[in-house]
Amino acid sequence: MAIVYLHQLAHGRSGDKGDTSNVCVYPRDPKDYDFLKRVLTVEKVREHFGDMVKGEIIRYDVDTLKGFNFVMKHALGGGATLSIRLDSLGKSMGSAFMRMKIDTEA
Repeated sequence: MAIVYLHQLAHGRSGDKGDTSNVCVYPRDPKDYDFLKRVLTVEKVREHFGDMVKGEIIRYDVDTLKGFNFVMKHALGGGATLSIRLDSLGKSMGSAFMRMKIDTEA
């Protein structure tokens, strides 16, 4: 079994709107898109973030761009004006996402 961090296979960009965070993920090599499409499931993302994300997680596949957009609801402790979290705007959610461990032999 070969375990790597997602950042070795992809890069990401995160944003927010209120208490919703979104992270776009794009493989560094487009040839890895189908592999990531298979292993980067909503369940895997929920497991990775645990109780940090309290709401629904939706994955949007963007086949034409070989990427994904993950929308995570109730992920920012209420959002900028309500949260006591250090990163209430979700700017570091992309970095946290990239620390997900991926089994390359899955």
